[in-house]
Amino acid sequence: MSHISIIGGHGTVALHLTRILTAHDDNGVTGVVRNPDHQEDLAKAGAKMAVVDLENDTAETLAGAIAGSDAVVFAAGSGPGSGAERKWTVDRDGAVKLVEACRIADVNRYVMVSSMGTDDPPEGDEVFAQYLRAKAEADQALMDSDLAWTVVRPGGLTDDEPAGTIALDRHVDRGEIPRADVAAVLAAVLATPAMAGRVVEVVSGETPVADAISSHIS
Repeated sequence: MSHISIIGGHGTVALHLTRILTAHDDNGVTGVVRNPDHQEDLAKAGAKMAVVDLENDTAETLAGAIAGSDAVVFAAGSGPGSGAERKWTVDRDGAVKLVEACRIADVNRYVMVSSMGTDDPPEGDEVFAQYLRAKAEADQALMDSDLAWTVVRPGGLTDDEPAGTIALDRHVDRGEIPRADVAAVLAAVLATPAMAGRVVEVVSGETPVADAISSHIS
């Protein structure tokens, strides 16, 4: 049985991923969240809950939450309504803290939910520009680590019904993708050890998820 810890476990992508993983008897999931009131939602999706304040708790505390995991997924985010400061304290610093927590807890596999636009993030003080720079720095910190990492950079996220078909490569044309399809990609990445050490962009397309992953690593 493998066990996956999802940081930001109450997010929409994270809950979709939890339902995919727990639909198979060989996967257990811990949703790492800040708000203990999310326990019912996590339980309905099939996850256990660990409460960690990603901004204020230590890497050691986070390590305790993920201990025993076979992999972690960083799906936390400051959210669209937050100011620029939290792009750095959550989207960058939280992701970097998880790298350290993985070292402490001896968890080697780390999958990052990033964003298209982080290859060459814009300058300026606009909040979205700072978000992309924060994500870019988080991605680089993970890529500089000795962990078995994968960085997944989706296009614009929608709440449309999943199509199950995507376009995935190191670079793809800009586009949108349902959050449920992002979750399916993350599940496939977790199940494919050869995806370690890769950065991929993903949007909606014509190729079934499993085929897109297989083609990328072949």
